[in-house]
Amino acid sequence: MLYGSDPLEMPNAISRQLAPVMTLRSEVMAIRELEAGEPVGYGGRWRTPGRARIAVVAGGYGDGYDRHAVDGTPVLVEGQPARIAGKVSMDMLTVDITHLPDTRIGSEVVLWGRAANGAVLPVDDVARYCDTISYTLLTGILPRVPRRYQSASSPSPTVL
Repeated sequence: MLYGSDPLEMPNAISRQLAPVMTLRSEVMAIRELEAGEPVGYGGRWRTPGRARIAVVAGGYGDGYDRHAVDGTPVLVEGQPARIAGKVSMDMLTVDITHLPDTRIGSEVVLWGRAANGAVLPVDDVARYCDTISYTLLTGILPRVPRRYQSASSPSPTVL
Protein backbone atom coordinates (compact mmCIF):
# COMPACT_ATOMS: atom_id res chain seq x y z
CA MET A 1 0.00 0.00 0.00
CA LEU A 2 2.97 2.34 0.58
CA TYR A 3 3.59 2.21 -3.19
CA GLY A 4 -0.07 2.91 -3.96
CA SER A 5 -0.66 -0.66 -5.09
CA ASP A 6 -3.71 -2.61 -3.96
CA PRO A 7 -2.59 -5.65 -1.91
CA LEU A 8 -6.05 -7.23 -1.82
CA GLU A 9 -7.30 -10.06 -4.03
CA MET A 10 -10.73 -8.41 -3.99
CA PRO A 11 -10.41 -4.60 -3.85
CA ASN A 12 -12.67 -2.69 -1.49
CA ALA A 13 -13.78 0.94 -1.24
CA ILE A 14 -10.67 1.96 0.70
CA SER A 15 -8.10 0.08 -1.38
CA ARG A 16 -9.58 1.56 -4.58
CA GLN A 17 -8.54 5.01 -3.31
CA LEU A 18 -4.83 4.18 -3.38
CA ALA A 19 -2.85 6.36 -5.80
CA PRO A 20 0.49 5.48 -7.43
CA VAL A 21 3.56 6.89 -5.71
CA MET A 22 6.08 5.66 -8.29
CA THR A 23 6.26 6.21 -12.02
CA LEU A 24 8.61 4.26 -14.25
CA ARG A 25 9.15 6.56 -17.19
CA SER A 26 11.31 6.49 -20.30
CA GLU A 27 11.19 7.85 -23.84
CA VAL A 28 11.11 6.83 -27.47
CA MET A 29 14.65 6.53 -28.84
CA ALA A 30 13.82 5.34 -32.38
CA ILE A 31 10.81 4.76 -34.64
CA ARG A 32 10.58 2.20 -37.42
CA GLU A 33 7.99 1.82 -40.19
CA LEU A 34 7.40 -1.85 -40.97
CA GLU A 35 5.45 -3.79 -43.58
CA ALA A 36 2.88 -6.50 -42.80
CA GLY A 37 4.31 -9.74 -41.44
CA GLU A 38 7.66 -8.35 -40.27
CA PRO A 39 9.07 -9.80 -37.02
CA VAL A 40 9.70 -7.58 -34.00
CA GLY A 41 11.98 -8.38 -31.04
CA TYR A 42 14.09 -11.40 -30.15
CA GLY A 43 13.05 -14.47 -32.06
CA GLY A 44 10.45 -12.48 -33.99
CA ARG A 45 7.81 -13.49 -31.44
CA TRP A 46 5.51 -10.68 -32.57
CA ARG A 47 4.78 -10.01 -36.23
CA THR A 48 3.16 -6.92 -37.62
CA PRO A 49 -0.47 -7.63 -38.56
CA GLY A 50 -0.32 -4.96 -41.26
CA ARG A 51 1.78 -1.87 -41.93
CA ALA A 52 2.98 -0.81 -38.51
CA ARG A 53 4.85 1.92 -36.74
CA ILE A 54 7.06 0.63 -33.93
CA ALA A 55 8.72 2.72 -31.21
CA VAL A 56 11.96 1.55 -29.63
CA VAL A 57 11.89 2.58 -25.97
CA ALA A 58 14.91 2.98 -23.73
CA GLY A 59 14.56 0.49 -20.87
CA GLY A 60 14.47 -3.25 -20.46
CA TYR A 61 15.21 -6.07 -18.06
CA GLY A 62 18.67 -4.60 -17.41
CA ASP A 63 16.79 -1.76 -15.72
CA GLY A 64 14.46 -4.07 -13.82
CA TYR A 65 11.48 -4.07 -16.18
CA ASP A 66 10.09 -7.61 -16.22
CA ARG A 67 11.36 -9.61 -19.21
CA HIS A 68 8.24 -11.81 -18.97
CA ALA A 69 5.99 -9.00 -20.20
CA VAL A 70 3.90 -10.49 -22.99
CA ASP A 71 2.87 -8.92 -26.27
CA GLY A 72 0.09 -6.50 -25.50
CA THR A 73 1.41 -5.38 -22.10
CA PRO A 74 0.12 -1.81 -21.70
CA VAL A 75 2.25 1.35 -21.65
CA LEU A 76 1.36 5.01 -22.07
CA VAL A 77 2.93 6.99 -24.91
CA GLU A 78 2.41 10.71 -24.34
CA GLY A 79 -0.40 9.62 -22.00
CA GLN A 80 -2.14 7.50 -24.66
CA PRO A 81 -2.55 3.72 -24.34
CA ALA A 82 -0.20 1.57 -26.42
CA ARG A 83 1.05 -2.01 -26.24
CA ILE A 84 4.39 -3.76 -26.07
CA ALA A 85 5.13 -5.70 -29.27
CA GLY A 86 7.88 -8.31 -29.03
CA LYS A 87 10.11 -9.55 -26.23
CA VAL A 88 11.61 -7.13 -23.73
CA SER A 89 15.37 -7.02 -24.22
CA MET A 90 18.12 -5.97 -21.83
CA ASP A 91 18.19 -2.29 -22.73
CA MET A 92 15.05 -1.65 -24.74
CA LEU A 93 11.53 -2.68 -25.55
CA THR A 94 9.33 -2.15 -28.58
CA VAL A 95 5.86 -0.65 -28.66
CA ASP A 96 3.23 -0.62 -31.41
CA ILE A 97 2.42 3.05 -32.04
CA THR A 98 0.63 2.58 -35.36
CA HIS A 99 -2.43 4.33 -33.89
CA LEU A 100 -0.35 7.23 -32.48
CA PRO A 101 0.89 9.22 -35.50
CA ASP A 102 2.15 12.15 -33.40
CA THR A 103 4.68 10.05 -31.49
CA ARG A 104 8.23 11.31 -32.02
CA ILE A 105 11.72 10.50 -30.80
CA GLY A 106 11.82 11.79 -27.24
CA SER A 107 8.09 11.19 -26.61
CA GLU A 108 7.34 10.22 -23.02
CA VAL A 109 6.66 6.53 -22.36
CA VAL A 110 5.23 5.54 -18.99
CA LEU A 111 5.77 1.88 -18.16
CA TRP A 112 3.63 2.28 -15.04
CA GLY A 113 2.43 5.22 -12.98
CA ARG A 114 1.28 8.71 -13.95
CA ALA A 115 1.94 10.37 -17.33
CA ALA A 116 2.58 14.09 -17.73
CA ASN A 117 -0.99 14.55 -18.97
CA GLY A 118 -2.36 12.93 -15.80
CA ALA A 119 -3.25 9.55 -17.34
CA VAL A 120 -2.48 6.63 -15.02
CA LEU A 121 -1.30 3.11 -15.81
CA PRO A 122 -1.62 1.08 -12.60
CA VAL A 123 1.38 -1.11 -11.82
CA ASP A 124 -1.12 -3.85 -10.88
CA ASP A 125 -2.30 -3.93 -14.51
CA VAL A 126 1.26 -4.32 -15.79
CA ALA A 127 1.97 -7.04 -13.21
CA ARG A 128 -0.93 -9.15 -14.50
CA TYR A 129 0.59 -9.14 -18.01
CA CYS A 130 3.92 -10.22 -16.51
CA ASP A 131 2.34 -13.02 -14.48
CA THR A 132 3.64 -11.53 -11.26
CA ILE A 133 2.61 -9.13 -8.51
CA SER A 134 3.14 -5.40 -8.36
CA TYR A 135 5.63 -5.63 -5.49
CA THR A 136 8.01 -7.62 -7.70
CA LEU A 137 7.95 -4.84 -10.28
CA LEU A 138 8.12 -1.97 -7.78
CA THR A 139 11.09 -3.40 -5.87
CA GLY A 140 12.90 -4.77 -8.93
CA ILE A 141 14.15 -1.49 -10.40
CA LEU A 142 17.93 -1.83 -10.64
CA PRO A 143 20.56 0.70 -9.48
CA ARG A 144 21.46 1.94 -12.98
CA VAL A 145 18.03 3.58 -13.24
CA PRO A 146 18.22 7.23 -12.18
CA ARG A 147 15.83 8.26 -9.43
CA ARG A 148 14.08 11.58 -9.05
CA TYR A 149 12.27 12.11 -5.77
CA GLN A 150 9.49 14.60 -5.26
CA SER A 151 7.72 15.88 -2.18
CA ALA A 152 4.61 14.16 -0.93
CA SER A 153 2.50 16.97 -2.40
CA SER A 154 3.80 16.22 -5.93
CA PRO A 155 1.70 13.97 -8.17
CA SER A 156 4.04 10.97 -8.43
CA PRO A 157 7.79 10.41 -7.91
CA THR A 158 9.59 9.21 -11.00
CA VAL A 159 12.27 6.69 -11.82
CA LEU A 160 14.02 6.21 -15.20
